[in-house]
Amino acid sequence: MAVAAFPSCGARRLNARPWLHAVRASASSPSPSASPLPPPPEIDALAAPPRSDSAAAVAPTPRSFFPKRGQTLELVCESLAFKGKGVCKVADTAFVVMCDRALPGERFLGRVTRKKGSYAEATKLKTITPHRDAVEAPCQYASYCGGCKTQNLSYEAQVRAKEQQVRDLIVHVGRFSDKDPDFVAIFKPIVPCDLQFHYRNKMEFSFGAERWMPRDVSSGKEEQMEIGYALGLHAPGFFDKVLHVDKCLLQTEATNKVLAVIQDSWRDPKLGLSPYNVHTHAGFLKHLMLRAGRDVNTSNPEVMVNFVTSSYEPNLLKPLVDKISAIPEVVSVMNNVNTSVGNTSVGEEEYTLYGKSTITEMLRGLTFQISANSFFQTNSHQAEVLYKLIEDCAGLRGDSSEIVLDLFCGTGSIGLSLARRVKHVYGYEVVAEAISDARRNAKFNGIHNATFVQGDLNKINDSFGNDFPKPDIVISDPNRPGMHMKLIKYLLELQAPRIVYVSCNPSTLARDLDYLCHGLAEKGIRGCYHLRSVQPVDMFPHTPHIECVCLLELC
Repeated sequence: MAVAAFPSCGARRLNARPWLHAVRASASSPSPSASPLPPPPEIDALAAPPRSDSAAAVAPTPRSFFPKRGQTLELVCESLAFKGKGVCKVADTAFVVMCDRALPGERFLGRVTRKKGSYAEATKLKTITPHRDAVEAPCQYASYCGGCKTQNLSYEAQVRAKEQQVRDLIVHVGRFSDKDPDFVAIFKPIVPCDLQFHYRNKMEFSFGAERWMPRDVSSGKEEQMEIGYALGLHAPGFFDKVLHVDKCLLQTEATNKVLAVIQDSWRDPKLGLSPYNVHTHAGFLKHLMLRAGRDVNTSNPEVMVNFVTSSYEPNLLKPLVDKISAIPEVVSVMNNVNTSVGNTSVGEEEYTLYGKSTITEMLRGLTFQISANSFFQTNSHQAEVLYKLIEDCAGLRGDSSEIVLDLFCGTGSIGLSLARRVKHVYGYEVVAEAISDARRNAKFNGIHNATFVQGDLNKINDSFGNDFPKPDIVISDPNRPGMHMKLIKYLLELQAPRIVYVSCNPSTLARDLDYLCHGLAEKGIRGCYHLRSVQPVDMFPHTPHIECVCLLELC
């Protein structure tokens, strides 16, 4: 496959906002014709043939425009950027305005909330012309909680937008040409999720001393706090504002049943339960975590309830525990005690108040024990699809001869799902609790050819790799920041035949693919891999999150 050439001179700077770079690139082109679903501007810029001098001479020049904070503008959303914000332009200008909850093709009024150099951010006030794929969000909280930003967009349009976002990043940041004949075969259509609601096996809610009431932008009323305890989700961007919710359509029916019982009970003054106040640091209840799994023998739902409190007071929780333990699906009630002033849900101490300390989930023929603070795939159903894609990319020979290096292995679920078909799996992860879970899960499933080691992959040194043989396959599943340059250099020196890169952030994925395939000339780093496939996967419908599975093969 042909790859992009290095710049002929000067240092290459990775654009931190590729969507903005792409929109700027299209600024010199005429605006796309109005349509219900115009293609993203960055694709227009790439697809359009070079203009002749005469064509350039008659092209309208966009006027300069510099909005002020508080100014109301008429905007048209042209595409969705990564993280789900709408990329909008002011009419007859090239000025970019980012707006949350704006949909491609939608014409609306927006109020500028801040200006950041060459672009601005706005809040949507009123829709003038809706997007043709707009739907009514089934959740009453969808416009406020921030968890389901695209519930008002049809699911088919959601996955189209996500696929386009990944494609744009692979082209603009990764420097892979979509004009290359091989690109069509390399870039795969996104895999949608069959379950668009009730797919999350873990939800975390917060207790609050006051209820946050969202601002009514149409009436001009400001947001306010209402007297009365709250249990729900944080307002977007705020650690101290809690939107009270009675039901979440993303979590399972069983966990919604538990949430309803708790909401009906915990505010009873007779119980003497007080929510934690993040400003005064007074109060008892901090968080409520609900986890769902399945019984190994019956496949019936199992629910774990975890109360995170500021102190250990089991007698205070007993009336609640008695109520929720009567729900057949509840098999575990835990109490994590977090005495710090921080807002974390992980406690310094953990107690079992009812039932067992773990629940189970089945994945790719394996059984995983999940504790209150375990790291585990949040969408079990789609994880089955994701892991099958990873296995297909790995291209195992099936003769149990291969060595797999599993980087950022978490609780070992990916490596363990491959272990029975390979010679040995070596997993590395920085979180000690995750490594403990991985070892326990290997033992529980009778897998003896997997070694899990705690280590920070952002701080590897020359001795890294001395404790395992050269791998045939490297699987890398980093968190959102992607891989550190030290690790990329190590992989380029290691030269394993295949790398399967699993990513939850297509922006840093595209950057790392660029380094692994094209290198970094100004630092003397030479790439040595071919990109063979990019497979987007929708793990979390109605959210901006995108998962990708990529295969790289040694040149």
